[in-house]
Amino acid sequence: MNKIIIVLLLLLSVLKVDGQSASIDSTKTNENIQFKYKSLIIPTALIGYGVVGLVSPALKDINISTKNEFRDHDDKKVNWDDYAQYSAFLSVYALNGLGIHGKNNFKDRTIVLATAYLLMGGSVNLIKRTSKVTRPDGSDNRSFPSGHTATAFMGAEFLRQEYRDVSDWYGITGYAVAAGTGLFRMSNEKHWLTDVATGAGIGILSTKVAYWIHPLIKKTIFKENDKRNGVVMPFYNGRAYGLGLSMTF
Repeated sequence: MNKIIIVLLLLLSVLKVDGQSASIDSTKTNENIQFKYKSLIIPTALIGYGVVGLVSPALKDINISTKNEFRDHDDKKVNWDDYAQYSAFLSVYALNGLGIHGKNNFKDRTIVLATAYLLMGGSVNLIKRTSKVTRPDGSDNRSFPSGHTATAFMGAEFLRQEYRDVSDWYGITGYAVAAGTGLFRMSNEKHWLTDVATGAGIGILSTKVAYWIHPLIKKTIFKENDKRNGVVMPFYNGRAYGLGLSMTF
């Protein structure tokens, strides 16, 4: 039963995510992206669930019972989630490379992705340092929220935004992989359900905010006549995972 609740919670963003979220038309010089309050409902609910779970005995009990259920049914630990977290946003560049073009050019989508990644990464690390929640496996006290899940859902929303005019299935697939990433984080006893829920909310919200503020960033920092190209790739230095960006001018 708990597994059903988990899947429903993580896939809530796919089933009810606002179809009127911000997007960019790269051919316009005067871009006006309207803020959509309805877009905040899903990520705010996910974040709120996790925050309340820090102090709620009932939600803490759900965390423990979920952990026990995974332990009872799956005693194998796999690191699929270490790679799946990047799959959605890398798919955007892969699809463009294959000639299946999304909404924006390389410059615009890369600025959005970099902005979303900075917002997500900064938020996750700040909260981890202050919340100091112990992981289910007891390895450290940086459990809340889940950075892997935040990265995965950030990428899923990015993929959905870029390709929703081509097909809804791109976004649905991205969110399904993101949900799987969260499930594996719990199966591997690296995160509680509340960690995963909050990570998902932060990831989605970071991408939405990145699209909303992109016109301002583009106007104040990047010039319209810039001719830039490059590549975005994840990296692992033996201690931490991250995002690398290489651009040519």
